[in-house]
Amino acid sequence: MSNTLYGLSVDTADAAKLARFWADTLGRQVAPGASAEFASIDPAEGVPRLSFHQVPEPKSVKNRLHLDLVTTEFEAESERLTALGATRLNDVDKGTVRWTTFADPEGNEFDLVAG
Repeated sequence: MSNTLYGLSVDTADAAKLARFWADTLGRQVAPGASAEFASIDPAEGVPRLSFHQVPEPKSVKNRLHLDLVTTEFEAESERLTALGATRLNDVDKGTVRWTTFADPEGNEFDLVAG
């Protein structure tokens, strides 16, 4: 017996709003029927489904799991993410590896890796 990764779920104050940010970030579409309580992003080939669920409590600590995005257009993509509502938190340059940690509009951390 085995399991297959179906998707990732994100707790949020406004599911539709956060789904829109991530859909724009990933170049995908918010699935029909999105509301403040629940939204998802249409899946792409080989990419897990992202779902967003409204919860009453705000985010209060650093994520234990975060997304890593990779781009060949690091500076342009960093500017685009900021324009979409991301906040730049930390820049890391370790010789051949470079990434920036951002927070989405609700404070969930994610990394943009130069690739």
